[in-house]
Amino acid sequence: MGIDRAGLAGFLRGRRESLQPEDVGLPRGARRRATGLRREEVAVLCHMSTDYYSRLERERGPHPSEQMVASIAQGLHLSLAERDHLFRLAGHQPPLRGTSSGHVSPGLLRILDRLGDTPAEIVTELGETLRQTPLGVALTGDTTGFTGPARSKGYRWFTDPASRERHAPEDHAFLSRMYASGLRGIVARRGPGSRAAQLADLLLERSPEFRALWERHEVGVHPGEVKRYQHPEVGRLELNCQTLVDPHQAHHLMVYTAVPGTESHDALAVLAVIGAQPLATGDAVPAVRR
Repeated sequence: MGIDRAGLAGFLRGRRESLQPEDVGLPRGARRRATGLRREEVAVLCHMSTDYYSRLERERGPHPSEQMVASIAQGLHLSLAERDHLFRLAGHQPPLRGTSSGHVSPGLLRILDRLGDTPAEIVTELGETLRQTPLGVALTGDTTGFTGPARSKGYRWFTDPASRERHAPEDHAFLSRMYASGLRGIVARRGPGSRAAQLADLLLERSPEFRALWERHEVGVHPGEVKRYQHPEVGRLELNCQTLVDPHQAHHLMVYTAVPGTESHDALAVLAVIGAQPLATGDAVPAVRR
């Protein structure tokens, strides 16, 4: 399958010009004249240089890799049908659809883009973080950069002690049961050859705690509506978690809020100010009621 440079260029221009800054979580600006997004804005969204993206629209440049095409599809907020079309224009077979897909639907992205002042994340059914808001990164750390089985929060929970540091110690035992129970349910739904089954096999090999819980055959251990975090800068937070599910790809948009007037609400406001960067030694943390 060869690349259709003219078709690719035309499709990219059409999609870029059909999007407005507010559609993708960007500010419009006071003197904007461009129809749709600018090329440099799309390049930022797609994590590539403006020159690289511009050459694609001008029917020049290298043959984009599958990874690059996937990044463009996500940056332009393409639907699955549009993503598949883009892959074919670029000379690649489209990725498989379903629960293993990392392509986030435009609908979930539009919601996430409007949650800039709220901790939120989009995760797969295996707990692999696909997107986070800036305040989501400040709350839990950047969890999008892991590779291999470590992309799964459940896997990290049983294999990396550091993954437990931001959770209240009294919740650790319950969370271990919840992750083991949840993975067992996914394995039953997806079957013995699934990614979930492979993840379970790895954990059975590498974690005695997981093996002991797996042998209980416990299912139906669901998370509570309130999640407790122990943040290194602002301390304890009790946050309500609301979840929106994309049924076609089993992606979950998880949004965390605090009850107004509570200590957690004040702490979350402080976290929004200091951001994801740790405070320098000697810096004072704004007062939070305790």
